[in-house]
Amino acid sequence: MRLEFLQRTFWAATRQSLDCFVIDNNGFILISERSQEMGRFLGEVDGALMTQLLSMGVFSQVTMYDYQAMCKPSNHHHSAARPLVSPISALLTATRWLVNELLLLLLEWSAWGSWRADSKAEAKAVFHQSHKHKKQDMLQPCDTQYPVFVHQTAIQETNGAIECGACQKIFVMQQIPSSNLLLLVTDPTCDCSIFPLILQEATEVKYNASVKCDRMRSQKLRRRPDSCHAFHPEENAQDCGGTSDLSASLPMLLLPLCAWVLPPQLLR
Repeated sequence: MRLEFLQRTFWAATRQSLDCFVIDNNGFILISERSQEMGRFLGEVDGALMTQLLSMGVFSQVTMYDYQAMCKPSNHHHSAARPLVSPISALLTATRWLVNELLLLLLEWSAWGSWRADSKAEAKAVFHQSHKHKKQDMLQPCDTQYPVFVHQTAIQETNGAIECGACQKIFVMQQIPSSNLLLLVTDPTCDCSIFPLILQEATEVKYNASVKCDRMRSQKLRRRPDSCHAFHPEENAQDCGGTSDLSASLPMLLLPLCAWVLPPQLLR
C-alpha cells in the first residue's frame, strides 16, 4: 500500500471526526494525526483500546527478560543499626572531600584572573551538579523483565465497542495487506479515561537463594584456549618495550610553570 493512499485515508477520516492510528505488529504507533504520539506504544496513548484488543485476542502478551540490565541498588539493611565504617573508608571519604574542595578553590581563584563572577558561579554549579549526578547514577547489574505485545496474525480484522461508563467507544481494526501494519479507527468523542494505561516498564527480577544457585550452576564457564600463542613469526621482538626509551621534554615541563608565573595581562 502506497503512502499517498494512507495519507488520503487519514485526511478523509479526519474530516469525519475519527481518530486513526497505524501501528505495527508490536503495538507501536507509526502514523497518527498528532505527531507527539508517533513512536509510542498504543497502551501508553489509549489504554482502553489496547485492553480491549488484548481481551479479544488480537494481541498476546509475552514476557521478555534482560539479563544484562542495570538497576539501582536497594538501600534496605537487615538491621536498623548503621553499618560500621572502617578507618580506611573514613580516610578515603576525607580525601575525596579534600580533593573536591581543592577543585572548587581552583575554579573560584583561578590564576588566569580573567573569569567573571557569573562564569565562576556557573562552573561551580556545573561541578556540583555533575558530582550529584554521579552519586545518583550508581547502578549494579541485575535481571529485569518487561512485557511485549505481539499481534496474532490469525485475526486480520475486527471491530467492537468499549463500555466506558456513560458512553461507548466504537473501533475498527484492519490489517494492511502485505505488511505487518494495522489500521485502527476509533471514536474520539467518548472519554475512556477510566481504563488504566498499559506501560512497558521493566521490573527487576528478585531471585531467592535456591534460584541463584541454580543459575550459577547453569551458566557455562568460558573455555580456555588449548594452547598459548605467545609468539608470531612475523612479529619483531625488538619492537616491544620501547617505551622505556622515551624521555620527558624539559621545555614542555617548564611551559606550565612560565604560564603560572607570568601576569595575566601578558597572556591575553
